[in-house]
Amino acid sequence: MRTRVIKVAVAATALGLALSACGSTKDNAPSSGGGGAQGGKVGATIPLLTSPFWQAYNNYVPQKAKEQGVDALPTVNADSDSAKQITDINTLLNQGVKGLVVTPLDSAAVVAGLKAAENKGVPVVAVDVAPESGKVAMVVRADNKAYGTKACEAIGAKVTSGKVVQVMGDLASVNGRDRSEAFRQCMKAKFPGVQVLEVAAEWKADKASSGLDSLLTANPDIKAVYMQAGGVYLAPTQQALKRKNLYFPVGDPKHVVLVSNDGIPQELAAIRAGELDATVSQPADDYAKFGMYWVKKAMAGETFKAGPTDHGSTIVEVRPGILEDQLPAPVVTKDNVDDKALWGNNL
Repeated sequence: MRTRVIKVAVAATALGLALSACGSTKDNAPSSGGGGAQGGKVGATIPLLTSPFWQAYNNYVPQKAKEQGVDALPTVNADSDSAKQITDINTLLNQGVKGLVVTPLDSAAVVAGLKAAENKGVPVVAVDVAPESGKVAMVVRADNKAYGTKACEAIGAKVTSGKVVQVMGDLASVNGRDRSEAFRQCMKAKFPGVQVLEVAAEWKADKASSGLDSLLTANPDIKAVYMQAGGVYLAPTQQALKRKNLYFPVGDPKHVVLVSNDGIPQELAAIRAGELDATVSQPADDYAKFGMYWVKKAMAGETFKAGPTDHGSTIVEVRPGILEDQLPAPVVTKDNVDDKALWGNNL
């Protein structure tokens, strides 16, 4: 959402190397030119290209790498296959990359790739998904528990009793687990009159569609749907509601409240059209930007610690040795859908 590039003098590079052993959360960002070539090439993996969100991230990667002065190879698509992602990581390591920016498909399976990178002394930055274990210089991620909580609160503002559905992501991913559990906990604590039903959709549109069809057949009185990935789930959710004659615009007494995560242009358009109540915008642009930002610093030998950053976020030690740069993710409604700061308005 922000595209600021912070520049410092080239002379600061040597000083940064000397201080790196102390660790820092200050954003002494390297110059936007030349440093990446000196540090070597960076490989970047993406989990899939069937989602508009990941299509946007994929397009941002070369742009943000150039802004950060990082010499990035073309992205490699894991195509929703965890085994392929590990093979891709090993292929990039064999090509001699000096840094990796990886979006894990499976928080546990990716550990094998992290071990291979550690054995070669190649720093890794994880984007969007934190690994279960293994060595990473930084995780660039929004607070996914906050996604579930914000979605719960957006729905709870309109539905305080009855049945709601959450269409979950892949529970092999920490993102799917965090969003699901936070949504459940929030509903239980704040809206005890709400019954939560669930669809295990694994980030797949067909699973969302079939799961919703079954639930809506058995529960035609559903009052709201939380979609953990609007880029994948919005269209099948709308279609399922239409098939059951449950699709009505925002404001209609029979409207089924719809809240999603992603912040893609299609969701923003749906909010404007009165088809979607809200979305939580996860920053595809800043995922790419700060993935490259942190890997460049790690390649220069810097280490990091918990605390506030200079780009409006906070680094949190989520587990021993796992630092996470938690980027802001705003709730988007009809009131702020035209905000030019939203990345979905700038593609």
